[in-house]
Amino acid sequence: MGNRGMEELIPLVNRLHEALGTVGQSCSLHLPQIAVVGGQSAGKSSVLENFVGRDFLPRGSGIVTRRPLVLQLLNSNIEYGEFFHCKGKKFTDFDEIRREIETETRRLTGSNKGISPVPITLKIYSPHVLNLTLVDLPGITKVPVGDQPADIEYQIRDIIMQYICKENCLVLAVTPANTDLANSDALKLAKDVDPEGQRTIGVITKLDLMDKGTDAREILENRLLPLRRGYIGVVNRSQKDIDGKKDIMAALESEGNFFLSHPAYKHIAERMGTPYLQRILNQQLTNHIRDALPAFRTHLQSQLLALNKEADEYRKFSPDNVVRRTKTLLQLVQRLAVDFEKLIEGSGDKVDTGNLSGGARINKIFHERFPNELIKTGFDERKLRQEINYAIRNIHGVRTGLFTPDMAFQAIVKKQISSLKGPCIKFIDMVSQELITTVYQCIGKLSTFPQLREETERIIITEIREQENKCREQVLLLIDIQLAYINTKHEDFIGFTNFQHLNNQSNMNSSAQIARNQVIQKGWLTISNIGIMKGGAKEFWFILSTESLSWYKDGKEKEKKYMLPLDNLKLRDVEKGFMSSKFVFAIFNTELRNVYKDYKCLELACNSQEELDSWKASLLRAGVYPEKITVDGQENGAQPITDPQLERQVETIRNLVDSYMSIIYKTMRDLMPKTLMHLMINSVKEFISSELLAQLYALGECSALMDESPEQKQLREEVLRKHSALKEALTVIGEISSSTFTTPLPPPVDSSWIQHLSSRHRKNSATDGRSVIRANAPPVPRVSPTGPNSSSDGFQQLTGQHNRVRTSVPRRQPPAIPGVK
Repeated sequence: MGNRGMEELIPLVNRLHEALGTVGQSCSLHLPQIAVVGGQSAGKSSVLENFVGRDFLPRGSGIVTRRPLVLQLLNSNIEYGEFFHCKGKKFTDFDEIRREIETETRRLTGSNKGISPVPITLKIYSPHVLNLTLVDLPGITKVPVGDQPADIEYQIRDIIMQYICKENCLVLAVTPANTDLANSDALKLAKDVDPEGQRTIGVITKLDLMDKGTDAREILENRLLPLRRGYIGVVNRSQKDIDGKKDIMAALESEGNFFLSHPAYKHIAERMGTPYLQRILNQQLTNHIRDALPAFRTHLQSQLLALNKEADEYRKFSPDNVVRRTKTLLQLVQRLAVDFEKLIEGSGDKVDTGNLSGGARINKIFHERFPNELIKTGFDERKLRQEINYAIRNIHGVRTGLFTPDMAFQAIVKKQISSLKGPCIKFIDMVSQELITTVYQCIGKLSTFPQLREETERIIITEIREQENKCREQVLLLIDIQLAYINTKHEDFIGFTNFQHLNNQSNMNSSAQIARNQVIQKGWLTISNIGIMKGGAKEFWFILSTESLSWYKDGKEKEKKYMLPLDNLKLRDVEKGFMSSKFVFAIFNTELRNVYKDYKCLELACNSQEELDSWKASLLRAGVYPEKITVDGQENGAQPITDPQLERQVETIRNLVDSYMSIIYKTMRDLMPKTLMHLMINSVKEFISSELLAQLYALGECSALMDESPEQKQLREEVLRKHSALKEALTVIGEISSSTFTTPLPPPVDSSWIQHLSSRHRKNSATDGRSVIRANAPPVPRVSPTGPNSSSDGFQQLTGQHNRVRTSVPRRQPPAIPGVK
């Protein structure tokens, strides 16, 4: 039987079952156990009661076992039972155990033969048992009764398969001797999941009920209809014995006398009967665990390693220790400060490869969205010229001016500068919202302590709002400073005397002084308005430079498809289609020329709003403006001015305004990010790292802040309990010697008879409904006589065969449910 350490493995597995059941089996360990499979009234429950030596299982006609019963037998000096759902309550009356099983079964399945896959776990401690873990499964049935559904056969089959398809599960296939063994449903199911027969053990019941003159000698000797593991015969109590309250111990004695006295079985009597079956199952389950030990230990270690960090953190926190609570508060605030700074500065340990976050999103606002907002505020050409016209004429009054008045220039420039307040305030709002989003991302780790998270969130958000107000004041002050003095001596300002120089430069964009042929952006875009007859929408690799927009077949940039000059190009938004997930914008020529082949405009689509904003910002840098913003003085139908002198003055001021506003745009693009970085972002970082903890202490409720949420308390206890169970398992496994005695696995046998004869039986039954006469067994290899030692050999664990494909669960379509009139 091996050493004592190996015997302790079965109770260990039972403890693991209990520990994993407590935590919802989140460790995902398929623990070794024995599943008892058989048809209704095959004698499964009687075999289990014989193991225990007590009457404790429900009895009756039809389907009695309607939920899986996980039965853990543990050798002990005292005798009692414990249910997993009634922890702490010891049942010494086995009739009470039966009633509890019936009550718990009805709780989920009702009282009219319904079934449920949710198991009932029962531990039985007794001096009369060997350590075993068995699962009593519902009996296989064919015809629904009561409120059972029409597909009851397939529901039961699925429940059975959930257990026996696991490689760590031994299959105890129970078949009555007074039925045709070749048509055994239990053996057929075992064959489906264990075609090699390495973990299937046959049990033949009701040997005493066979017709006179017949016996099962050849079957029990494994010569007729052989199994690789062979068969063990048992004799249970008859219904008359049960009704007469015959003691199980007396029944076991009668069973032994039956085998010793029967002429067909007396030569193998020492290898028959319930006590022998119990010893064999104990030995085989023990050896089954032994063979699985390396893979089992590795699995336990990987689960433990995954829990170590979390368990260490939970272990350090003691709800009742004031010092621990205070230290935990300090550590959480420090971690929050570090995480926030890493997200902003971009030096985090975990890099998000799916989306932009924190500092990266703020950088995008700085350099793409804010410049885009500034351009959107650009002036309408016709309206601007009209305003300049009115300003000049109002300044001259009743007189006709000979010179261009600088007051008109200042009035127009100040109005344009004032219009920047809206985009700047929106810029502050965007950065503020990103900071708040980053804070939410960081304080998610404080969800363990709801009140601490709530107060931390409130304090930090309040600080962000305060800094936001300071930024608003400072930015408005910057704009007021620009309004206070119009510096016409600025080195980049064209000046009144040099405006003619601007007119001599053809289509020059004064707001985009970029080096020639400089690449601004690359990326994939889809040309979405190409006709279906010409191949439909296509994706190309686009390159935007300061002078052209080119696209290639792919990112290798070898096969250029087209190059489109940026002269006279503008862009417009295209409404997103109802079924489209793309974000589209269009490029067109202001002179109504074709931009590509026969197309007046080119509709380009990208995959996200971020990509769309990025391309728009890049096109603005290249001088391709939105449709409503113009830089050409003759566009959008400006009203003609009949006075040539006034027209020259309007043109002069128009160019001067354009030159000066370019300086303002450049200045604001430079100062705004710096202002927000100093007044808001750096201030919030400093506040979290140095002031947050003091403000939390100032609340005077530090103890209440560190109260766990009920969910977190439960999670902490479960993690620690799971961690403890895994450590205990590894400790016990480490002390076990794996040098147990075992005998080689029996050679394979031809078990094709199971499927062949079973399928023929189904065919004959479906055609004429007549009973099937058992045919002669197919030829089988000669097997040496099986001795006691060979029957108790180690059960070869399949987990060692890493290259073997795991058996899938065979399924069949259930029959249609008949309509009820």
